[in-house]
Amino acid sequence: MGLKRWIDAWPVYRQLTGTDPLGRGKAAQSPRSAALGSRTESADRMVHSVCPYCAVGCAQRVYVKDERVIQIEGNPDSPISRGRLCPKGSASKQLVTGPQREEHVLYRPPCGTQWQRLDLETAMDMVADRVLDARRKGWQDTDEEGRTLRRTMGLASLGGAALDNEENYLIKKLFTALGALQIENQARI
Repeated sequence: MGLKRWIDAWPVYRQLTGTDPLGRGKAAQSPRSAALGSRTESADRMVHSVCPYCAVGCAQRVYVKDERVIQIEGNPDSPISRGRLCPKGSASKQLVTGPQREEHVLYRPPCGTQWQRLDLETAMDMVADRVLDARRKGWQDTDEEGRTLRRTMGLASLGGAALDNEENYLIKKLFTALGALQIENQARI
């Protein structure tokens, strides 16, 4: 590198001879940092979302390129979080892009030692069959004195703190419609 080129690249020289005497702008910027761009500038689109970790409901901006998530940031328009995310929310991109993410339904039969890959329709049918079977096996039409009960003791629900009010409402309605009595939420425990 020639001496003139080296001097021109020196930040103090640029600060003293340029239009940035305080060294807060271009004078302090190296060629490498001048070439850097935002992680989100190459995104095809931005999608609004909510952080899945807790019940606070911090708003997120999810940046997508070629139908893959490239960045997740807090949404400054949110009255809840005002663009801030906790460490778990900031790392939520790993939920959808991490190499440890399982993308297939896995099933291990009773007493089995190996996982089997299932298609989603088969897995959902298995869940529905088991819910209905547990409901039927635990069903009580009447008690020992003949009073009408119409309930099942074969199902229970324990909601989590990451569920919002609407999700908790729907879960309560579902399990009530199935006849379950044990419907609880982690927030009350």
